[in-house]
Order: sequence, then structure tokens, then C-alpha cells
Amino acid sequence: MIMGKSKETETYPSGTLNILASGTKLKGDITAQEDFRVDGTIDGNIQCHGKIIVGQSGHVSGNIDCSQIDLFGKVTGNITSSETVILKSTSLLIGDIKTHIIEIEPGARFEGTCSMNDNNSLNESLEV
Repeated sequence: MIMGKSKETETYPSGTLNILASGTKLKGDITAQEDFRVDGTIDGNIQCHGKIIVGQSGHVSGNIDCSQIDLFGKVTGNITSSETVILKSTSLLIGDIKTHIIEIEPGARFEGTCSMNDNNSLNESLEV
């Protein structure tokens, strides 16, 4: 194992998973009730009541609203998370973060601001 590299094996709390595969490009907004993994490219906003993982080859140009996010790839847009934002060592985020908990690994790149609030105020933004 190479030090400083994030291992991209994650578990999904709900047991179900939507995947946008590497090499796939999608233009438009996405709404998902379950966990969502992005290894391709999305040009649009994502609203997800589950966990989002943006893989190393994943790129999202748009805002993300979710309960949790693990970012290995690139996001250009704002992230609102009711629970946890994790910026892995391979990640690049250009945008603002609103969350309850944030973890930033050494090597992660982040250009923007971060505000940390209690869960109640963030849960209101996830209601559909």
C-alpha cells in the first residue's frame, strides 16, 4: 500500500447503489433516493438522500445536495451535506461546502469556503 493514496473501497449504508460508469457523460439534473456512485461525467446538479461517491475518474459540474459524500475525483460546484463530507487525497473541489462534519486528507485540493452547521438546519435543505 502506498502511503498518502486513498483506497477506493467504500461501503454503502442502504445496500443499493446507482452507478454512472467511467466514460459515460450525462447532461441534466439527477434526483436519487439511494446511494449514487459517479465514475463518469455529470453536467448538472445532484440531489441524493443517500451517500454519493465521486470516484477518481468522476467529474461533476454542478451543485450536490446529499447526506454524505466521499470525493475522490473532481467537483466544480457547491456541496451541501447533512452529515459528512470527505475530501480524499486525490480530490479537487472548486466550490463551497455546507456540512456537519468535514474530513480532508493530505493532498486534497479545495478552493472555496466551508461552513459547519448542526444537522437540523441542513436537513431542511434536503427535503423534497
